[in-house]
Amino acid sequence: MLSHSRCLTRFFGRSISALRQGNNVLARRAASGISASPCVSIKDSPKYDGRPSIFQIRYFKTTAIHRNEVITVKTPAFAESVTEGDVRWEKAVGDRVKEDEVVCEIETDKTSVQVPSPAAGVIEELLVPDGGKVEGGTPLFKLRKGDGPAMPTTTPPSATEATAAPLPPPPPAPAAVGPIPTTMPPVPPVPTQPITSKPVSAIKPTAAPAPAATDIAAKAGRSEHRVKMNRMRLRIAQRLKEAQNTCAMLTTFNEVDMSNITEMRKVHKDPFLKKHGVKLGFMSAFVKAAAYALVDQPAVNAVIDDTTKEIVYRDYVDISVAVATPKGLVVPVIRGVEGMNFADIEKTIHELGEKARKNELAVEDMDGGTFTISNGGVFGSLFGTPIINPPQSAILGMHGIFDRPVAVGGKVEVRPMMYVALTYDHRLVDGREAVTFLRKIKSVVEDPRVLLLDM
Repeated sequence: MLSHSRCLTRFFGRSISALRQGNNVLARRAASGISASPCVSIKDSPKYDGRPSIFQIRYFKTTAIHRNEVITVKTPAFAESVTEGDVRWEKAVGDRVKEDEVVCEIETDKTSVQVPSPAAGVIEELLVPDGGKVEGGTPLFKLRKGDGPAMPTTTPPSATEATAAPLPPPPPAPAAVGPIPTTMPPVPPVPTQPITSKPVSAIKPTAAPAPAATDIAAKAGRSEHRVKMNRMRLRIAQRLKEAQNTCAMLTTFNEVDMSNITEMRKVHKDPFLKKHGVKLGFMSAFVKAAAYALVDQPAVNAVIDDTTKEIVYRDYVDISVAVATPKGLVVPVIRGVEGMNFADIEKTIHELGEKARKNELAVEDMDGGTFTISNGGVFGSLFGTPIINPPQSAILGMHGIFDRPVAVGGKVEVRPMMYVALTYDHRLVDGREAVTFLRKIKSVVEDPRVLLLDM
């Protein structure tokens, strides 16, 4: 207790000393002409203020309002040449989705645009019906953020009724066996008239009844169903018809001996795959040969501008490669082919093919091609005439490789041969340019050393 009093005495003594020193400082300032603030008062003895000290405390409270926020997801902006599309829903109301999970797909006349979920949550409302038309910025659906419970799904009435239906009653027990009879049953009387009989040959067989016509029709399955054409298929049909109505299409043919390119692929396919990570195919040889021929024959790489009545010659080569997808034919573009080698072309084709299979091709990937190559040989086609892809002026059609007897050096040999076809717009390309172009492709594919010698 004594030590505690000494501590208090020392504490207040130091405080009083400090206050007195403060008074001395103020007095010296007043003597020198510096006025003290009138709101400051220092006394010799400290005065104890019995009022308790007041502290301001601010409280924070967290809630789940932001976690359960409802947001409206809108249609992403389309490309300049696309104005609207049709919605195909992948999810329904009440489904729980993760962040970046695809909720719907918008089919346009050129490609399909996937709309992912901006955050994890539960779909609360679909603002556009399935198959409805939308434009850029149109509200699509409402999403409740967070991990809230999904909306309960209703049980089909048929399943409920089947569950609630009582079990059928058991079959009745067989009746008890009666007493054993002791008397014989009565014998029927014998007829007095003789029994008439017919020979078997006199009896005519009776034809079995013919089945009903409705049963035959039902077994044959003569039903039909209707499916709405998607926008991509409609656009393809429109462009093909426009090409027929606009271009003066003419087709020239040739055949290519695939012996050398097949042997080259057989020898170098494994080292090529090990170094570049992609397989060495025949498409890279035809793409490079087409770029070489397009530089040699610029008219095939040109286009007619119907608005200004001018011919536009391109100093670059962007080749479109036709790829078949379940939704229709798409033509992604390989740009700057004139400066590529076989490995660059194969890598680009592989990337575009993966994007096409995953339905991730954008409009920019299919816009601006100057020439198109269509490979119907992957489906076993032997011969065919492709249709020009507007606004281009020509298209090369590849076909299947089949062994055929050919004359080589005065002898008949069996070689792997391929028919190739070039369809061109005869308004711009003459027969001389078309035939020269196709023969240039034939020479490069049959002997790739022509590229090195620039012949």
